[in-house]
Amino acid sequence: MKNIRKYFLAGLAMAALTTACSTKKQEQKETANEEKKDQVVNVYTHRHYASDQQLFDTFTKETGIKVNVVNASADELIHKLEMEGDKSPADVLITVDGGRLYRAKEKGLLKAISSEKLNEQIPAHYRDKDGYWFGLTYRARVIAYAKDRVKPEELSTYEDLTNSKWRKRLITRSSSQEYNQALLASIIEHSGEEKAKEWARGIVENFARDPKGGDRDQIKAVAAGVADIAIVNTYYLGKLLNSKSPEEVKAGQSVGVFFPNQEDRGTHVNISGIGVTAHAPHEENAVRFIEFLSGVEAQNMFAGVNFEYPVNPKADHVDLLDSWGSFKTDPIDFDALGKHNQEAVMIFDEVGWK
Repeated sequence: MKNIRKYFLAGLAMAALTTACSTKKQEQKETANEEKKDQVVNVYTHRHYASDQQLFDTFTKETGIKVNVVNASADELIHKLEMEGDKSPADVLITVDGGRLYRAKEKGLLKAISSEKLNEQIPAHYRDKDGYWFGLTYRARVIAYAKDRVKPEELSTYEDLTNSKWRKRLITRSSSQEYNQALLASIIEHSGEEKAKEWARGIVENFARDPKGGDRDQIKAVAAGVADIAIVNTYYLGKLLNSKSPEEVKAGQSVGVFFPNQEDRGTHVNISGIGVTAHAPHEENAVRFIEFLSGVEAQNMFAGVNFEYPVNPKADHVDLLDSWGSFKTDPIDFDALGKHNQEAVMIFDEVGWK
């Protein structure tokens, strides 16, 4: 009986030990799964470039943090954040317009963050003074001109594009596109609503055709003789010149780049920027993500692969960007692009800019 009792107690002890070990393993597994679950950053982005995914993959390799991406237009993403409220899974919002970042901030969709690294890597002009958003790149909105039909000395300012000498010689994309909305918003900020309306009306009168297509389509149309000048973003020309299509390269080579308003306020630029969302479930990861994207390695890729101007002054400018020359940028507060956006849209509708 004593032996039976001894074996019975030993069995109970072994069972208890097994149960304890099993419970510990389960707890360790759950902890590991929880830690793995936390090693993510959820990105809502308007950007749609292959170079971005390369950067996201590099970030994951360096940090172990997985990047989950939702792509849509800035307006759609802002609306999505509003609808999701504090249940939103988003950690960061990326858009290609300072005006949209301003709108997201005003709607309470972004959270102010503090980072010495971001302050070191991004000049003050390219980040929100309160820490709600940070620029990653900037794009210059320039005049692309047919080298065989237009001399650079004929060009000067955005305002001069309303001159009758450009009648039926000018093209650009639709007024529904944020690049043109931001440009008009900047003119409202500098010259007032009435002057801005006069400018928009003058541009419409000089159209060689109704607006259609993207910036690359405008450059191709100039190359084909549809128009002599176009208002475009520089990085689209960079993409054409580095295209795998000989026809696109030829089209890009046929146009020159002119930076307007160098004798006064400077050329209009807009930012591609990012902010941490108000209810970010992985705020620490989000900050690390932004710090990575504004670092020299990532900034070099933005410039070298997508032909955007990096905000980090330590980053390299690729030869193509340098070949267009240095230029004076308009020092406008990017918030103004958001403040005047609705006015710009109403003016476009009034003057018939489709």
